[in-house]
Amino acid sequence: MNVSLHAPSDNQGVAQSDRPLLWMRGIVKSFPGVRALDGVELEVRAGEVHCLLGQNGAGKSTLIKTLAGAHQPDEGEIRWRDAAVTLNSPVAALRLGIATMYQELDLIPTLSVRENVFLGHERSRFGFTRPGVARAETTALLARLGHPEISPEAEVGRLPAAAQQLVSMARALAHDTRLIVLDEPTAALAADEVDNLFRIVGELTADGVAVVYISHRMEEIRRIGDRVTVIKDGRTVAANLDARETPAGDLVDLMAGRKVENVFRQEGEGSAGFGEEVLRVSGLSRAGEFEDVSFSVRAGQIVGLAGLVGAGRSEVLETIFGARKPDAGQVGIGGKTLLAGSVAAAVNAGVGLAPEERKSQALLLDMSVTHNVTLASLPAYSSLGFSHRSKESRDAESTLERLDLRPADPRRIIRTLSGGNQQKAVVARWLVHGCRVLLLDEPTRGVDVGARSELYRLIHELAASGVAIVLVSSEIPEVLGLADQVLVLRDGQVVADKPSNELTEKDVLDMVMEGKAA
Repeated sequence: MNVSLHAPSDNQGVAQSDRPLLWMRGIVKSFPGVRALDGVELEVRAGEVHCLLGQNGAGKSTLIKTLAGAHQPDEGEIRWRDAAVTLNSPVAALRLGIATMYQELDLIPTLSVRENVFLGHERSRFGFTRPGVARAETTALLARLGHPEISPEAEVGRLPAAAQQLVSMARALAHDTRLIVLDEPTAALAADEVDNLFRIVGELTADGVAVVYISHRMEEIRRIGDRVTVIKDGRTVAANLDARETPAGDLVDLMAGRKVENVFRQEGEGSAGFGEEVLRVSGLSRAGEFEDVSFSVRAGQIVGLAGLVGAGRSEVLETIFGARKPDAGQVGIGGKTLLAGSVAAAVNAGVGLAPEERKSQALLLDMSVTHNVTLASLPAYSSLGFSHRSKESRDAESTLERLDLRPADPRRIIRTLSGGNQQKAVVARWLVHGCRVLLLDEPTRGVDVGARSELYRLIHELAASGVAIVLVSSEIPEVLGLADQVLVLRDGQVVADKPSNELTEKDVLDMVMEGKAA
């Protein structure tokens, strides 16, 4: 498949003006106990894709929420088209033409596509709503976004993630949008859906719309970006860099404030350290999802599942974990067959799952780190009706210290942690419980470069300690770099099962995109 290296932004359509459309300068924002923004500067021109980079916890989310009117700065100035403005609410930002698409989409799942698109600015006349007008405008917006097949009357919660993202973008474009913020927009998209998104971005910038683009994927910055601003610890450390000319390594160093090596596996590591077989998957099938999947994992071995979104990778993990019941096949741990479709049986046998959607599927966001870490082991901390809180705290604290959780405060509410540290807490849960098999679904999704390096180190250490690991990742270099053995899935079928050192990124791409053999 031929893909253009660059979206048609600054070289086509409306020429970018040297005068900023948006200028944020000296932005300061504090919360109790933390100074989230400490004098941030950001300038964005009409018709450009301005990439905003920074580690988790650097202040990106606070900055875009300030731009969206959800937070008000304590100090600093926001200028829009050369005039100072006050964004005291999201409505105020939208009225100016600033729309934000958050990574965690803020759609109402029980409402229709049409109702979500025009929520808060319903089409009405003489006090009466006009659903027909809203339906026609929604249809036109979805056609502009390349997906006219999405029904305006469809219930949003029943749509796949990619379609929900299009609904969120349609809502942004329903206003007279002159600047749109995209926060990790490709995190849940397949390759063809990413191409469609970049086509849309190219059309928007050609019309003079500015895009602030947040992503941890360097190849996307190269492909779609014009300029880059990097923030660290709430400060701007580099501004207006050329997105295509600045070396990726320089951007990573700026984000981390140090040299970061994205090392997956050192030469010489591998099968010599593998122990006995721990997990065996035999002929596992679920109608419409995957068929006849078989593999085994030994102690200390990492098996990777590669494939496009929708190939059945996550469904295989969830079936091993007992969250889905197979139509055929079985899962064995240590030579004993697990009860199919039973999470309790899997957990009791020593299987742990870190799911792709950690916030909605793994964490109790308003509870402490300790409570989240010990969640799978609560019976071990109670007897005769009494809770052993001190032992619970000690076990959580020692495990989190091993994983280098930051900040190192087990009492902290877990929603306040960065994505990488939330992921560490999910892994810690299974270490506390006593994990023999760890299933990792997109473990570095939404995690910055520095935290990725730490997670890679952690995965290596867990394998070295004898844990059998099954890894799913949409990033092929990550699968090839971390795994000892790789299964490639396409349309629910295993099309290759090979040692990772016998596969290249091109081999895997050929198989998942076009079904070619390696």
